[in-house]
Amino acid sequence: MTKRVAAGAHGHRWHPWGALAGGAMLALPGMVLPGVVLPGVALAQGTAPPPQAAPMLAEPTLALPTLSVIDQGPVDGYQALRSRTATRTDTPLRDVPQSVNVITQQAMRDLSMQSLQDVLRYVPGAGYAQGEGNRDNPVLRGQATNASLFVDGLRDDAQYYRDIYNIDRVETLLGPSAMIFGRGGAGGVVNRVTRQADWTQVREARVQAGSFGNRRASLDVGDAIDDNFAYRLLGMYEDSDSFRNGVHLRRHGFNPSFAWRDGNATTLRLSYENFRDERNADRGIPSLNGRPFQTGAGNFFGDPRLSTTHANVNALNLFAEHSFENNLTLRNQFRFASYDKQYQNVYASGPVSGTTYPVGAYNNAQRRDNFYNQTDLVARLDTGPLRHDLVAGMELGRQVTDNVRMTGYFTALGANATTYTASVFSPRINQPITFRPSATDANNHGVADTFALYVQDQVQLLPNVQLLAGLRYENFNTDFLNNRTQDRFRVSDSVVSPRLGLVYKPVEPVSLYASFSTSYLPRAGEQLASLTLTNAALKPERFTNYEVGAKWDIRPALSLTAALFQLDRTNVAVTDPANVTRLILLDGTRTRGFELGLRGRITAAWSVMGGYTYSDSVISADQSATIRKGNATPFVSRNAFSLWNRYDFTPQFGSYQPKLGVGLGVIHQSAYFAATDNSVRIPSFTRLDAAAYWDITPQYSAQLNFENLAGAKYYPVADGNNNISPGAPFAVRAALTVRF
Repeated sequence: MTKRVAAGAHGHRWHPWGALAGGAMLALPGMVLPGVVLPGVALAQGTAPPPQAAPMLAEPTLALPTLSVIDQGPVDGYQALRSRTATRTDTPLRDVPQSVNVITQQAMRDLSMQSLQDVLRYVPGAGYAQGEGNRDNPVLRGQATNASLFVDGLRDDAQYYRDIYNIDRVETLLGPSAMIFGRGGAGGVVNRVTRQADWTQVREARVQAGSFGNRRASLDVGDAIDDNFAYRLLGMYEDSDSFRNGVHLRRHGFNPSFAWRDGNATTLRLSYENFRDERNADRGIPSLNGRPFQTGAGNFFGDPRLSTTHANVNALNLFAEHSFENNLTLRNQFRFASYDKQYQNVYASGPVSGTTYPVGAYNNAQRRDNFYNQTDLVARLDTGPLRHDLVAGMELGRQVTDNVRMTGYFTALGANATTYTASVFSPRINQPITFRPSATDANNHGVADTFALYVQDQVQLLPNVQLLAGLRYENFNTDFLNNRTQDRFRVSDSVVSPRLGLVYKPVEPVSLYASFSTSYLPRAGEQLASLTLTNAALKPERFTNYEVGAKWDIRPALSLTAALFQLDRTNVAVTDPANVTRLILLDGTRTRGFELGLRGRITAAWSVMGGYTYSDSVISADQSATIRKGNATPFVSRNAFSLWNRYDFTPQFGSYQPKLGVGLGVIHQSAYFAATDNSVRIPSFTRLDAAAYWDITPQYSAQLNFENLAGAKYYPVADGNNNISPGAPFAVRAALTVRF
């Protein structure tokens, strides 16, 4: 949690020796000094001095305007100042030669964000796919992936919908980043940073209700037990309906954390999370003539009663850090996470034809256990005129995964009928369905072991030139058993992933950078379920990113970032047209683009967050009869824009001064294609949102969020040509926060 003293945009604590007004004087006997501004220290205006300050001196003096000290920490309002995510060292974001976007807790709360999809709308270069209505599926620089999700820097790549009730901020590092995070993360990674016990007193409860039966409550309680021990308890419960007919959501989370420290040298942390998400899996609507079928936004195509999904997550995290006297820090993290996931779909399996559409059904169960351990040795040292921030580390990991899929049979039509024809005038069906394995359904058991060594150096070459260079060696071994055929594959991939970046600062608030990075994805796939005899020996897919950019701290509380990039995906396996029993490797996609981001405070009262992305993402080579060179990559809009504004003001009503704020935002997304064959085009949209805030007292705050003010009809995400999700119509959410 950010600790602040002195006045700020949303009100902060007064520091006893840093709050004298401009015009109040801090005098030193016999000393004459001009006004001084210290680096990183803001001058407070209009604050009265403490009573004891005036009579301190008897001699004539020339006084100094008193200084307000702000401990900004990593986050200030909507703006993040520094992070460990991108480099494994505590580094100002301006010094990171790669695009890093941070959505802070303040931003998530102000916009009443409910999911990672809401978060990524405000990240330039990031998008979202539907994920079959059962999981988070970010799209980063044109790459849709499930292997790009992390929590506190450790892998969290199971397929489920995450919540943000226990999240301090969400950090998105764009561009392949295997040097830091290992396999996957093709277009970047999304890292959720959790709230931890930090010796700060927290007492907060929040309740929320809104349109379409939205009901949610959360609790955040933490404190110091003494100078050595601290705790924090976070919890959430939600029971909500939806604008989609027959769709319901129920979830809860409980996340206690404990911390122990021995002075400033040693810190130990322990946390546990139980999270459960239950909902109807919603695959949206089908298409007609290359466009989404025109129907009511609430119409469910299929059977919501039998379209269900649940995920149960139990995760244990251990963290230890010790700082030695010679600028050496040893850090270790361990995470064990057990994921139990099941989903079932009765959905539109094809386009509308006349007045009917086809319905298909299947279910899938996945169980995964993740064990990951990272050890980092961080050293700050000088070699002659050069200063180094050096990281050397090792990662050990094991993932044990079981996947079972079964096909749905419409037994009223016949024992082996896998398709039911439904009317578009009554799209919600109610038919008996039996689920059983077909001759090709997956039934797999996989064990993947990871061993990695990495080293990275951040070198201060000159006062205004920094070099970042890193190298990771990773060995990825997969033992894969097809329980259906009893085929067994043992595959080993060893990959070296480099990273190189250069930062030049023509003036201190501005940095210009260039970078190169890579990542890869072994043939076992993101979910360890795609090995076959034909692909087991193929080289991993490779992702290569070239990027140049600029970062400008326009003022201490406002940052502007820009990046130009090219991301190439290679080693894509496709069927050999000359021999259908073989696979060959081809170029996959090339994404070129421009990203622009703005975050922070334009004035003390006006906060902004947003950005613009231009993406040209295309298929690089013919991959099949329908996936042709030059086709657009699915789920990627050529132009995407988002901007949120919050303005705070304090009107005077006699002696009463309520703290009020308003928010206004716009999200625009140009057209995109729902699949690689480019046969269905999803139209562009523009959505307007708004909010109102009222700090009733220091203990009570209220807010109203208005989504889709103009009632735009839009389709924000898809998962193929006939699974297109309608966006919600106009909705209102009200929240009350109590601090005690």
